[in-house]
Amino acid sequence: MNLPKIHSVTKKIVVALLGGFLLLFVLFHATANLFILRHDEGAWYSAFCHFMGTNWIVKIFEIVLLGVFLLHILVTLWLVFTNRLARPVRYHHKPGTKTHSTSTLMALTGILIFAFLIMHFCQFYFVKLGWVKGEYMVETAKLQDPQISGIVNMSQQWGLTPEELIDELEQEASMRAEDTGEQDETAQYISELREKMAVMQIVARATEEGNITSDGKWLRHLTYDERQTLRKVMPESKPEPDFYYMCRNLFHNPLMVLLYLITFVALLLHMLHAFPSAFQTLGLANYTYAKAIDIIGKVYAWLIFIMFSAVPVLVYLGL
Repeated sequence: MNLPKIHSVTKKIVVALLGGFLLLFVLFHATANLFILRHDEGAWYSAFCHFMGTNWIVKIFEIVLLGVFLLHILVTLWLVFTNRLARPVRYHHKPGTKTHSTSTLMALTGILIFAFLIMHFCQFYFVKLGWVKGEYMVETAKLQDPQISGIVNMSQQWGLTPEELIDELEQEASMRAEDTGEQDETAQYISELREKMAVMQIVARATEEGNITSDGKWLRHLTYDERQTLRKVMPESKPEPDFYYMCRNLFHNPLMVLLYLITFVALLLHMLHAFPSAFQTLGLANYTYAKAIDIIGKVYAWLIFIMFSAVPVLVYLGL
């Protein structure tokens, strides 16, 4: 197998730069996650997710982020593979140096983080893409429809439920069709009303179960089937994943909390090595600043660990 001839130092620099970008991203992600701890019916976190899911600049950034993450993995594997090719005969006794131990630790924690990200994507990101079922929410303002308002007002005037009124209209349309031998526009109108009735039933269920936010802005806890109904009948409603309640439901499961904490420990260990290593690779760590960089790296890694871990732990404890 012939790989491009790129010096290992160059590959290390690329890994360090990509890793530095990811270190900044985890701080942003951990900060946003803290919104989940607010008892505001998910107002802040949902607003954040709504912005992240609808802004076209953010969508481009997501592609860039995914590319950076994959490139970080691929270049790292390439570096390891080419280093092994350069030394086909292994040591009889593995060196007991700090470099060897930390390199082994980076590989193990990297594998754990990658496995976690696959699970994490299945739980959340793939829900946004529609590849995995989840819970959804929709803005109530987007469910306002003249036909729905008209059928509700008419049914109240006639003393009927909307379903009963539609049945009455359908019977009258059928009788006219038998008399004239032709279908009129009423049949099409009734067909549209029956579809809109499904939207009314979704709103009724949400209202009955108290799944409307106190400000009346959002309908929450919609099922996948309800999302599909809204996308078909009222595509302009654009239901979104309800990440706030999905997170809170997920962290009521002690097994999920444990899996997340194990991953955060792996991330902590990975960052403890990655932070000073990136500075060293880029030639920014000399004798004068090495100690300060090491301390800053430890503070940064522990800060990210605490911020990430606080969410599953505190949610599980009911806080």
